[in-house]
Amino acid sequence: MQVRPLTPDALAETLGERVAQLPPPPGGRLRIAVDGAAAAGTAPLADAVAEGLRLLGRPVLRISSGDFLRPASLRLEYGHQDADAYYDGWLDANALFREVFDPLEQGGSGLVLPALWDARADRAVRTRPVPLPPGGVLLLDGPLLLGRWLPFDLSVHLWLSPAALARRTPADQHWTLPAFARYEDEVRPAESADLVVRADDPRRPALVIG
Repeated sequence: MQVRPLTPDALAETLGERVAQLPPPPGGRLRIAVDGAAAAGTAPLADAVAEGLRLLGRPVLRISSGDFLRPASLRLEYGHQDADAYYDGWLDANALFREVFDPLEQGGSGLVLPALWDARADRAVRTRPVPLPPGGVLLLDGPLLLGRWLPFDLSVHLWLSPAALARRTPADQHWTLPAFARYEDEVRPAESADLVVRADDPRRPALVIG
């Protein structure tokens, strides 16, 4: 195994080139995951990849898993800081299938709901589905995305060492750290993802090769 250190801009460009070279799936639209803890910088990377693809003329729809969380009555049933609930029950994977992935299947409408739930206000987001035409790219970022049978055409995992994850996670979010340890043990995202980026140093991420 080798690693290739890159600047953040070069990493986004490299990933964008990889996405642009992928053959379209039967539904005609690529589905890409940028997986990892928020501390790893999944959202900025996904935004940068999306911008690069748009410059190449590809239609892109950016969504975040944080907009597809379950209502607070379900998420917080076992308290505000239950790591197992965070792991198993915060993300509304069924809604992602229904509102995002099913419309992109072959014969689907191509109309994707970009957000479902405002977790801060704890209410549904009033937004309409938007079209993603054939040849378009869906870019979804968020934590704990792998191992849920979501139909990604390419998955990128931003890996942090336990020390870096603890250092870069805000103190009031340290209760989530056992969930990420469980993710490492049960899903092994660094093995199951198509591409892995070591993100301990945000200024010099490193793409794992081989």
